[in-house]
Amino acid sequence: MVYLKKTKMDVVIGETKQILREYRLCDYCLGRMFASKLRLVSHKNLGEKIRRTMKQSKPKSCYLCKNLMPHLDVFLNKMLDISKEYEFSTFLIGAILQPSILDRDDIIRSKFKLRGIAGIKSDVTREMGKQFGKKTRTKVDYQNPDIVFTVDFKKDQCDIKPKALILQGKYTKEIRGIPQKQESCNRCDGKGCFVCDFHGISEFNSVEGHIAKFLFEKFGAQQAKITWIGSEDESSLVLGNGRPFFVKMVNPHKRKITLPKKVKLGAVTLLNLRVISKVPTEQIKFKTDVLLEISTEKDLAPEALNVLESLKNMPISISENAPWKNQKKIYDVKIKKMDARSFTALFTLDGGIPIKRLVTGINVEPNISMLLENQCKCITFDFHKIVSGN
Repeated sequence: MVYLKKTKMDVVIGETKQILREYRLCDYCLGRMFASKLRLVSHKNLGEKIRRTMKQSKPKSCYLCKNLMPHLDVFLNKMLDISKEYEFSTFLIGAILQPSILDRDDIIRSKFKLRGIAGIKSDVTREMGKQFGKKTRTKVDYQNPDIVFTVDFKKDQCDIKPKALILQGKYTKEIRGIPQKQESCNRCDGKGCFVCDFHGISEFNSVEGHIAKFLFEKFGAQQAKITWIGSEDESSLVLGNGRPFFVKMVNPHKRKITLPKKVKLGAVTLLNLRVISKVPTEQIKFKTDVLLEISTEKDLAPEALNVLESLKNMPISISENAPWKNQKKIYDVKIKKMDARSFTALFTLDGGIPIKRLVTGINVEPNISMLLENQCKCITFDFHKIVSGN
């Protein structure tokens, strides 16, 4: 007697007969049960092949998915419609299925000891990703997608969430009277509402406002969250190479924008604005050249200002409701007397030294008022150069 060795397909057909005696399955669900065993990619094609081999007609309704898999195009159209306004080259799909579908899938896999096969949720997202990628000429990215879809089959809806864009740049401010930060919308306290068009800010009369308005128009972003490298007063100028900053754009509609190296926004100018992968998590150290105009309470003695040379390379201790810490430094000092009760000081110093308090002496030691033994006031201070990474 001759025994013929069973092929993998013979085994699959035998197992399929057992399953179909109890449950009617669509081609997608049937093919998924055996795709990994036969190392085939298309679950639908495998299901059709098994059904042809068995000469069995397709069921009107699938016990497992209730005809969800053959009709994914309904939700695919929702994805296509909701993504029309967005630029993207990669995507990821998440799905929320009815618990009853997941339960039926578990029952069949457990009952017939079908191990190592993908669950139905994975099959849904896989099939939709394949179809959506073909129609949009984009690719699935599991690590860092440009947009993420959440398809809720329970509520019959589809949501989209684009990845935030991170930009780095610098700005200069040539006119006094412009604050650095923009006040939040007083209706929603910056969270975003109909009044502020969900921007979190309703006016654009600050450095932050100028930057945000430009980015809203360019990238169609909903919000712009800025990380500042240092700060200045409303009355201060920011000159020279500009102040560095990072900005996270929430819900951007456009991603592929060519930005000029210099963008003039009235009194604010943006320099070298470009997209980067992420905002640095570590604290960024920087040095700055700042020019101070200082007035004194009493007349200055002829050689009184010479004592300020001692600030060079001297540790500056700053107290913020905590023990004194020697944490900052002044690297260069240039003093010029203007008249009996005023002078200018050009300092090269570490970022983070509170300029006005360095002058008045509030919780900063040593300070200019203390060294001169003359109460001083900072009239203006302007930034002429800011260098990060030092």
